[in-house]
Amino acid sequence: MTAPTVSEEELPVEPEPAAGWAPTRALGRAVLVTGLLLIAGVLLGRVDLVVLAAPFALGTAYALRRRPTAAPQLWLTGDEAQLVEGGELAGTVTVGNPDTIGYDVAVVRARVSPWLHVTRASFAGAVTDLSRAGGADRPFVTTVPTRAAVDLELGGVARRWGRHPVGPAGTRVAAADGLLLSPVVATEPVRVRVYPRTEPFKAVEAMPRAAGLVGAHHSRRPGEGGELAGVRVFGPGDRLRRIDWRVSLRARQLHVASTLSDRDAEVVVLLDVLAETGRSGGVDGAASVLDTTVRAAAAIGEHYLHRGDRVAMLEYGPAARRLRPATGRRQYLTLLEWLLDVRAESSPHEPYDQVFGPQLLSADALVVVLTPLLDERSAQMLARLARGGRFVVAVDTLPADLPPPGRQGWAEVAFRLWRLDRDTMIGQLREHGVPVVRWAGAGSLDQVLRDVARLATAPRIGGR
Repeated sequence: MTAPTVSEEELPVEPEPAAGWAPTRALGRAVLVTGLLLIAGVLLGRVDLVVLAAPFALGTAYALRRRPTAAPQLWLTGDEAQLVEGGELAGTVTVGNPDTIGYDVAVVRARVSPWLHVTRASFAGAVTDLSRAGGADRPFVTTVPTRAAVDLELGGVARRWGRHPVGPAGTRVAAADGLLLSPVVATEPVRVRVYPRTEPFKAVEAMPRAAGLVGAHHSRRPGEGGELAGVRVFGPGDRLRRIDWRVSLRARQLHVASTLSDRDAEVVVLLDVLAETGRSGGVDGAASVLDTTVRAAAAIGEHYLHRGDRVAMLEYGPAARRLRPATGRRQYLTLLEWLLDVRAESSPHEPYDQVFGPQLLSADALVVVLTPLLDERSAQMLARLARGGRFVVAVDTLPADLPPPGRQGWAEVAFRLWRLDRDTMIGQLREHGVPVVRWAGAGSLDQVLRDVARLATAPRIGGR
């Protein structure tokens, strides 16, 4: 008798197995050989053929006497830790045997997202190197004792941010010396959350306008801060520790040191998801527009939340998702969860009113727009925000080494013309007062933030 495989077909032959279990070809061959030998022995009157059929009949009857009555069980668990791009992945597929009969062969197979690069598998104590063996999408075989469970542990590297499926997984087992095959038991996939990896991002403290009551940015309003604004005459409510004794003795009147208040600011990160281009190569490969957008948004949000500012997120697209402004570590974790669901979607409709219609941006907020500037509606949106008096900074997320779509015919010339037209659009945005800077990690926004803050504090001509 031979052991069955999952891909082999089954023959509905007698005797009838336990409910849910199907006979295999091995059982069919045993019954067929036994029947042929018995019939030939009776018709030809040969006892030796009957004696030859006896081992097949007795072996089959003895194996079927230990028939399982319960189907196998299957569980799938993913890594529940806070996994970041490039981090170690762990997943487990568990095959359980609730029966009193052991399983001779258990075949397990699980599908894993291509962005979860599985490099090793451990099954029943045997470790398999999968780095060159086609990944985790392959069958694994083991035995399962009675009333026990065997774990298939998968390990590897998470290559890209997002919610990636581990599974579905399925198993099929053989029992009764390979004569019975269980039904396929499958489990639903589980989602593994992989957060974007953020580069260390720092920016200058310059903000267009600090609007809160307390924070780390210097405002133009007097208050309890750390930046000296001047010296003035002592008045009601002034603290004694603010008295400047040198000036007071020289002027023969009490004077106090006046300071500017430290206030927090609101930063709105606007993600343009109308278009996607470039090919994503994971954490160590090339970055698409969406990769750059999500990683830059996470880095900017982490920086300003760490400084105590309020950070909000907006999507410029059909979904128009919004994350309300808040501060603290809880907002940072919520921000990361929010970014996992970012998807690029094209839409024939103008999403401006849907995004900015009912909910207006704060007049003091700094709006950082992450956009590839591939759609004219994105440029029109930036111009509207600038004309509305918002403090806008546009961050170009288009890959600098974006290759042309092809080299046949006029494709390369058309690509160059498109580049020139895009450069012209960027120049027009700058004429409208919208600074456009390419994302380059830490320090990308320093000069732009200084310019925006300088314009915000400059005196206005004609009372405008």
